[in-house]
Amino acid sequence: MSLRVALQMDPIEHVSIDADSTFRIGLEAEVRGHRLFQYTPDGLIFDEGRLLARGRDVTLRREQGSHVSFGEWRIADLSGFDVIWLRQDPPFDMSYVTTTHLLDRVHPGVLVVNDPFWVRNLPEKLFVLDFPQLTPPTMIARDVESIRAFRARHDEIIIKPLYGNGGAGVFHLPQADANLSSLLELFGGITREPVIVQKYLPAVVKGDKRIILVDGEAVGAINRIPAQGEARSNMHVGGRPEKVGLTEREREICATIGPVLREKGLIFVGIDVIDGWLTEINVTSPTGIQELERFDGINAAALIWEAIERRRAAGAAAR
Repeated sequence: MSLRVALQMDPIEHVSIDADSTFRIGLEAEVRGHRLFQYTPDGLIFDEGRLLARGRDVTLRREQGSHVSFGEWRIADLSGFDVIWLRQDPPFDMSYVTTTHLLDRVHPGVLVVNDPFWVRNLPEKLFVLDFPQLTPPTMIARDVESIRAFRARHDEIIIKPLYGNGGAGVFHLPQADANLSSLLELFGGITREPVIVQKYLPAVVKGDKRIILVDGEAVGAINRIPAQGEARSNMHVGGRPEKVGLTEREREICATIGPVLREKGLIFVGIDVIDGWLTEINVTSPTGIQELERFDGINAAALIWEAIERRRAAGAAAR
């Protein structure tokens, strides 16, 4: 059955066709006969009870420099779609949160992936707090003395913006680093939000695994190796992806969190694991499926669409 699919994402004309997960999901949708409409978050419109979006029909192809063809601009009623993808990149700010509130207006009559209620209520760096047995020592705070005491307990720490992404603003601070107060002052001048602080895991130099879960099931992983002299392994900042399998500890992590993801309608999730410790559960706009497909031949995009089709069928049966 052909589905009408809306992609809420950053401008599709600017994506990397060899790395962007939304692009790969869109290509797979077309293979399955689904029709695509794309809009950016600022195109959302709530108008007298209807949720609309200004965007364009799109056709995708894996062709560098010519990967998308657009239809005419139009305003579409989102209640007329079968599936809406919530796929714009963070930061997870009030603009992002507002889109989840608006999409709540049509979900679950229209299946929104991932479920906007849980995307809003379980952002990646806070969701891990539900699984303390799986995570490294973690603090969320603004108080300088508390963060200083946390570093004294654990010697070396990582500090990150609570709602950032792509490795931006991530700092490794050994005990001897004298910049902690200045760094917190800098963060405090930019935002009122606390920071997340975690014990530094030295094994990160051997890689930070991105494990892809589809409807709560682990389907594969890639390892991301930090560039020389970097504490961050994100591919946005030069991390090198490589082929890797899953350890028993990582399978235990997935088995623990998988049922929660499934229950909450978090169909496409990417978790980050360093040396057997869960550091993030990415539910907003996870990436990595193109690298996984290149390394292991695993078509995660097809598995995602199969999960969506199962959910839609189950929803129709329940109605």
